[in-house]
This record gives sequence, structure tokens and C-alpha cells, in this order.
Amino acid sequence: MRRICEVAAEIINVWKKPYFGAVPYLQAMLCLVDKNDKYGLDSAESIVQYFLGNANTFRGEDARRLKLELKELIK
Repeated sequence: MRRICEVAAEIINVWKKPYFGAVPYLQAMLCLVDKNDKYGLDSAESIVQYFLGNANTFRGEDARRLKLELKELIK
């Protein structure tokens, strides 16, 4: 399994115009390794969930694959 930061980096490369509400969570994910990490007072799990909640406009085959990978990483 990849680290959360690696998935976030790929999302940044694929999603050329991310929704503004997803950007802070995407940036925070660049600092996370796994589901046990924290970013400030927020858990990695909550950051990933907030990202997914704000990533509705991230669509397509890559988006489905990357969102699924994030969900698996926080299980």
C-alpha cells in the first residue's frame, strides 16, 4: 500500500483544477503517511474524509481509483 502523501501527490498531478473546498485537505494529505498520523489536531482519517466530501467534482477513472485507494488507507 502507498502512503497517503503519495496518493495526494498523484491526485494533484491528475486533478488539474481542484475544487477550492478540497484544496486545504489535499495539501494536508501531503504531510500524512498513514491513518495513524495527525495534521495539527486533526486525524488523518478525518482529513481524508473531509477531502472525499469535497471531491465530488473529481471524476473519471483515475478519480474513482484514487478515491477508493484513500478509503482503503483509512480503513
